[in-house]
Amino acid sequence: MFETIDSLSQIIREPFMNAARQTESIPLLFAFLLGIVGALAPCQLSGNVSAITLYGTNSLRKGISWSETIFYVLGKITAFSGLGLIVVLLGQEFQRQLPIFFEPFRMLLGPLLIVIGLYMMGVFTLRFLIPLWKHKQKKRGKWGAFLLGFSFSLGFCPTMFLLFFVLLLPVAVTSSSGAALPAVFAVGTSLPFLLVIFVIWYLELGGQAVKTGRKIGGVVQKGAGVLMVLWGILDVLTFW
Repeated sequence: MFETIDSLSQIIREPFMNAARQTESIPLLFAFLLGIVGALAPCQLSGNVSAITLYGTNSLRKGISWSETIFYVLGKITAFSGLGLIVVLLGQEFQRQLPIFFEPFRMLLGPLLIVIGLYMMGVFTLRFLIPLWKHKQKKRGKWGAFLLGFSFSLGFCPTMFLLFFVLLLPVAVTSSSGAALPAVFAVGTSLPFLLVIFVIWYLELGGQAVKTGRKIGGVVQKGAGVLMVLWGILDVLTFW
């Protein structure tokens, strides 16, 4: 299943990968383009689709929360920057051992998506665990978004490992702007999510589901929950 999805996503990734190869002499642009390629890799694709479903639905129902959007991206920046720093400090031997640590994180993502999807469908409540939709608890919502971005970033697959550790980090070590490259890479991996949020804002769709009635807002959330469950099942079939 992984090979099939990877082959399909590779068709979309290829133009960005070619562009990245041509810009290796411009480290910041190189890192950003590699991040876009990473966003289309199977492992990050799951995280991006999930974030789009969660926050896109929330934006349609209640309006865009820019603070949660920013904290989600900051979570990804922290994860990739931290990984880059750890590898630089501990060396290549530690880097070779990283796939052992990433595999359990990657396998947890599918079940997590199923649980969140069931919650959105109203099958059960997890308000004390998942406050991402409750704007009355803004601080918790921000840190929930941060942790979600951070955890989604740890779901590495072979494609992502190659992009970040094999292609990006060697350039980061030798570049004067090297410290910023993992952060720029993280922003690149967030691009599909940011584009959807931007479109919702630009078209003034924020809160439209509420404006048209509570019933429609509930249908939107439950529909998104169904998509999350289906995507979680697909993720389990792909990575287990």
